[in-house]
Amino acid sequence: MRKTILYVFISTLMFSSMEIALKTVANAYSPIQLNLIRFFIGGLVLLPLANRSLKKMGQRLFIKDWLIFALTGFLCIILSMTLYQLAIVYDKAATVAVLFSCNPIFALIFAFVILHEKLNRTAIISLVISFIGLLVIVNPVNLTNPLGTTLGVLAALFFGLYSIISRWGSILEGFNGITMTAYTFIAGSIELFIIVLLTRIPVVAHAMRGVSFLKQFADTPILKNVNLEHFWILFFIGVCVTGGGFAFYFLAMETGGVSMASLVFFIKPALAPVLAMILIHEHITVTMIVGIIIILIGSVVTFIGNMNQDKELKNNEALSNQ
Repeated sequence: MRKTILYVFISTLMFSSMEIALKTVANAYSPIQLNLIRFFIGGLVLLPLANRSLKKMGQRLFIKDWLIFALTGFLCIILSMTLYQLAIVYDKAATVAVLFSCNPIFALIFAFVILHEKLNRTAIISLVISFIGLLVIVNPVNLTNPLGTTLGVLAALFFGLYSIISRWGSILEGFNGITMTAYTFIAGSIELFIIVLLTRIPVVAHAMRGVSFLKQFADTPILKNVNLEHFWILFFIGVCVTGGGFAFYFLAMETGGVSMASLVFFIKPALAPVLAMILIHEHITVTMIVGIIIILIGSVVTFIGNMNQDKELKNNEALSNQ
């Protein structure tokens, strides 16, 4: 149990500091470039753990597996994380952290639509409470930053979709979470690298500069500012936050189960704004505090539901073994 708590603590700290770390280097790197760097490094960190798992399970990768990784990589890295990175540029780190932490809301909806999973009473109650909290933070009646908010919500939506497609791939091919995540990061980084190369073609770059929203992506740099001056922040973002955060999250899942590991994303909405206030002096409004409290209530409902579900599954397994 002590190991599990330690894993949860480290993973929560890493994930809760993610938006702050990315915000501090937003002016040094383009959003796409930073996405490419951090997920490529994160994928390399997770790769040995994934390969060890594949060897232990006696599994091999085939072309169809890479097609699944290409799909999850596209949803996670190209769509969700690009929108997420842009949201950090245009909005407060604390706001983006809370908005993105609502991705389980969309995951529940996509699980119902795509995987035809039943929404039990606990899931529905949690969904409604979390959605109310999201509305309080977004405040659609008096929306002060529509672009940043929209990008943050869309990032959470696509991450929720990625989560369900990743779960579908795991069920289909029998891969565990760390294998799916590691190869998703690698595949997504390759896809993003190809897109970056395309933006550096003169004709393409010229065409992109002619479109107001796309001009910031034209001629995307690859190694600009990747130097000793920025080494430690890149190390923290790539190795500690992206690679280490997910590694400790899956270790917590292995030792403590899904319910204990899920604490990471339940604590993050409360911890991330506090860290943003302390480290980069972001102001937390009363509206955001109220929204965070509501979302945390929804998270507690989900956590209790997950704990009860785990107990029920263990009891059923015990009965079946008798």
